[in-house]
Order: sequence, then structure tokens, then C-alpha cells
Amino acid sequence: MPEYLTTREVAHLLRVKERQVYDLAAKGQLPVRRVTGKLLFPRAEIEAQLNAGAIEAPAAPTSAARPLVFAGGHDPLLEWALRESRSGIAAFLDGALDGLDRAAAGECIAAGLHIPEGDGWNVATVAERFGHEPWVLIAWARRTRGLIIGRDVPRRPASLREARGLRFQPRQVEAGSEKVLELLLAREGLRRDDLHLVDRAERSETDLALAISEGRAEVGLGIAAAARQYNLDFAPLIEERFDLMVWRKAYFDPPFQKFAGLCRSDDFRRRAQALGGYDVSEFGTVRFNAP
Repeated sequence: MPEYLTTREVAHLLRVKERQVYDLAAKGQLPVRRVTGKLLFPRAEIEAQLNAGAIEAPAAPTSAARPLVFAGGHDPLLEWALRESRSGIAAFLDGALDGLDRAAAGECIAAGLHIPEGDGWNVATVAERFGHEPWVLIAWARRTRGLIIGRDVPRRPASLREARGLRFQPRQVEAGSEKVLELLLAREGLRRDDLHLVDRAERSETDLALAISEGRAEVGLGIAAAARQYNLDFAPLIEERFDLMVWRKAYFDPPFQKFAGLCRSDDFRRRAQALGGYDVSEFGTVRFNAP
């Protein structure tokens, strides 16, 4: 067997379902490495834990046990829609990768994702990790992402290469925007070490823009809506796809349907236009539907 195992290989080794492997990894009960968005498991460490009887597979959560929580990537329009719809769904938007882990652990009914996959977004990630469970991936919006630039920056960078030397505001490692940053750096032949990163990570799109507005950083990779909110200069770099991964039963329940109804309204489209940098014309389009 190879030095590192895939999720499927670990599930076969432990004689459990793949989703239980994700549950164990999310709870820190399995040694795991994250490489380009995928989970790899060191075989020797897992076999040592298995021989010592230190691994106990959890029971898979039922749909009834899932709290009425929306996890995943932060988005100002999504926050507004959850409040405005009065659906009763709470928001815990602490990063797209965090949303995947919470979905695997049965801690949410939906997660917002914007994970780059070469020429695509989100579908391969969901299919690989959740293809055996009743999840559906639907379109939410396309968002313009680029450089948010501070007011006192002497030169306006139009690329990551031109942003070198400026104090760059990062997000937390669980944020999907960090995966987008990796993609854009690779396109320009740069590494993360080429950026002058500030020490503190910000945990939302609006917090990143606020840090730049207050002068704690000079530039960062954020969405157009956050730049507009703080009246900051913005250099577009990429259009990303933000999709919603929804537990299938919850999709048909009244809280999510109330939320979805608001997202089909003229008020929603006007709000998206006012925030700026959104294209919501594809909302509700099914991207992936697990069998």
C-alpha cells in the first residue's frame, strides 16, 4: 500500500463508510494531510492507531440531528438573505473548507462553497467527498474577486505580482479565498512567500476590507461587494462561482424554501445589484445531485 491513503482506502482499511472517515478527521481522531484541497492519510500512523485500539468509528448522524445552520464561505449577500427571509436558519460562515468539515460532521444543513478546481468550481470536491450522501449542489451567484486596495497606497496594483512589497491581508486557512489565492499565484508564477503577508488573518470578506480601510494592511484578495462597502479601490482578477451544498431533505423543508423564495424575488436581485460584483441570474441551477 502507498505511504499515503485516500479516503476510500482508509474506509476500506477501517471497514467503515467514507463519510465516517471524514467525521473522524474533522474531530482530529485521524492523522490527515490536506494537499491541494484533498485529504491524504499517512498509512503508518493510522495502522499504529488501529493496532493500539485508538480509532473508534462514530455513528453517522441522521438528518433529524442536523441543526438549522448555514456554514461555509462568508458572503454579505448570503448573510442578508438569511436575515431578510426570516427563515430561522442561523449563519456560521467561517470558510468553505470549514463548511465541508461541518457538513461531514452533521453540523449544518447547507454550506456555501467557492473552491477552484482547475477550470471549474465546487462540483468535483462535492462529488468526491459527498457523492455517496443525499446532498445537492445548487448555484448561488457568480462573484467578482480581486485586489482590494487601501486609500493611501502610493501605486495601484493590477495583479498579485504588482502587489508584492505591499502589506497583504490574508484570510484564515479554512477560507475558500485562500484556495483562490493559491490558484492566482500559480497563474502568475508566484509563491505565497512572495507576498508581504501581515501576521493576523481576517475571518470574513467584510473584515478583510475593514482591515484595509483602517490601514492595518494595504491590499488583500476580496470580493467587489466588500470593497464597495468601505469605498475602497478594487482591481478585478477573477470571476468565481459561489454554490450552495444543501442536505436534500432540508432543501424541501419550510425554512430553506422560505430562504429560497426570497432569493428568487426582485428584492434579492436589487440587493445584489446594490452590493455590486454579483451575477445571480443562475440561482437555483442544479450543479450536482448525489444519487
